[in-house]
Amino acid sequence: MLLVRILLGLLLGYAVLVLLAWAFQERIAFPAPRGAVPDPRQVGAANGERIELMMRDGTKLAGWYLTPRGPAGDRPGPPWPALLWFYGNGENIASIGAIVRDFQPPGAALLVVDYPGYGGSGGRATEATMNEAADLAYAAVARRPDVDRARIYAYGRSLGSAVASHVAAGNVVAGLVLESPFTNALDIAREHYALFPRFIVRLRLDNLANLRLVRCPVLVFHGTADRLAPLAMGRRVAAAAAGGPAELVLIQGAGHNDTYDLGGEAYRRKLWQFVLGGAPVR
Repeated sequence: MLLVRILLGLLLGYAVLVLLAWAFQERIAFPAPRGAVPDPRQVGAANGERIELMMRDGTKLAGWYLTPRGPAGDRPGPPWPALLWFYGNGENIASIGAIVRDFQPPGAALLVVDYPGYGGSGGRATEATMNEAADLAYAAVARRPDVDRARIYAYGRSLGSAVASHVAAGNVVAGLVLESPFTNALDIAREHYALFPRFIVRLRLDNLANLRLVRCPVLVFHGTADRLAPLAMGRRVAAAAAGGPAELVLIQGAGHNDTYDLGGEAYRRKLWQFVLGGAPVR
């Protein structure tokens, strides 16, 4: 009898865990760290300005728009290529502003927006609201008179890879850059939450499905020591790109969160050359 009670207690505890995982998986996937969007000029990006976008329900999104770097006389004249930047799930503009500043291709404009519920943006982070915000960011940069609509690129890191591939699957982009991408939410759940049944995974975040719809060159960066999104996932994502050439660049020894540091100058120049289409990089 005691054994039966113990087993029933374990089953009940497991059922509660499964229910909690089903109910709170968006909060787990999208921790949404808050933080006011800084003035880009205060973090050394004198070419930047704060912007605000509005979603269909009136939710306000905060972001940065950066014109090409350097003295005005040294910049290429508009219209410029532009890079849409989508960051990882534990980041926001306040935490990665210096990275955006340093990795911005020198001859391209850049737009980065905090996801709903993140940073200085209102609303709540869900897969649907993040995709809506990403499409809104694309539309905002595409209608700018100083941007060349034929040369809009999307960049996404980690969680942002699924957001960037969503944009590239549904809009015309000149190229897609993915850093530390995973295949989809179900595979991540299998990798890290094998205790739970698969049917509770409501999120899609499906890079593989998106890449099959993309019709542009694709550049994938992946750390060889990535344990969160293993290198095998990066290889599968690159292989799924059916509509254009795809290149996988390995960052030796890098895990999931140190690719910027270990990739260094080689990473940065590879990104710049991809976005600038072979133009000289100084």
